[in-house]
Amino acid sequence: MHTKTVLAIAAVLTVAACSDDNITAPPPPPGPQATVVTATGDIAAKVEEFRNFLGAANGATAGEQATGRREISWDGAGANPFDNRNDFPANFFNTNVKNGAVFTTDGTGFRNDSTDFSEVNPTYAAEFTFFSATKIFAPVGSNKLDQLFQVAGQPTPAVTRGFGIVFSDVDVADKTTIQLFGQDGSSLGTFSAPVRSDDAGLSFLAVSFDTPIIARVRITLGTGALAANVSDISAGGTADLVVLDNLIYGEPHQAF
Repeated sequence: MHTKTVLAIAAVLTVAACSDDNITAPPPPPGPQATVVTATGDIAAKVEEFRNFLGAANGATAGEQATGRREISWDGAGANPFDNRNDFPANFFNTNVKNGAVFTTDGTGFRNDSTDFSEVNPTYAAEFTFFSATKIFAPVGSNKLDQLFQVAGQPTPAVTRGFGIVFSDVDVADKTTIQLFGQDGSSLGTFSAPVRSDDAGLSFLAVSFDTPIIARVRITLGTGALAANVSDISAGGTADLVVLDNLIYGEPHQAF
């Protein structure tokens, strides 16, 4: 056989052999791994566990702190002028009180309430309760709100390593959630609050990462918005109405 013919056949066999190999690209590196903490009923121990995990409370100290946590309980005297109204300032907790939190909603505003929202609908007094006395919070005209992080007391975008929230009256599974987003807008995951286990009606959900990467949190409260003509499913209505109490999150660090 001619030498050139032999070489040509060898080349074809080599290509064929290579094409038969199962060549696969290396798997992508794993994404950030979340640690999730949940509790219902007597949630106090799990809330304290998450606080301790994040570190010492930094209160309303202005400026970025090296470590620690921030917490919003809605109960401070500074918020009193806005209680039981539908115009709670979205940036109150980074201007009036420097906690590095700003809120947005697709509704018409926010309400900080000391009446268990009974002034909105009298039946709500039997539905909601608080974790830290005596105020609770909800958006107006919506069941969704976002929390964005900023360096405490500054308009500087920030990220945090962990976020926890106390919910009141979660009745339906997988409808009350938090979705976390990174600085680039990518989703870091959606996590569900546990259904309440007793008449106290409190549920706790917290998510953390090894490093500060959470830039925004989308909070979804059940399946409907509070209103004078809307009742909770446990009161014969069709919507699972949920409100929130304490927000606990790691110190917001400037995003780069």
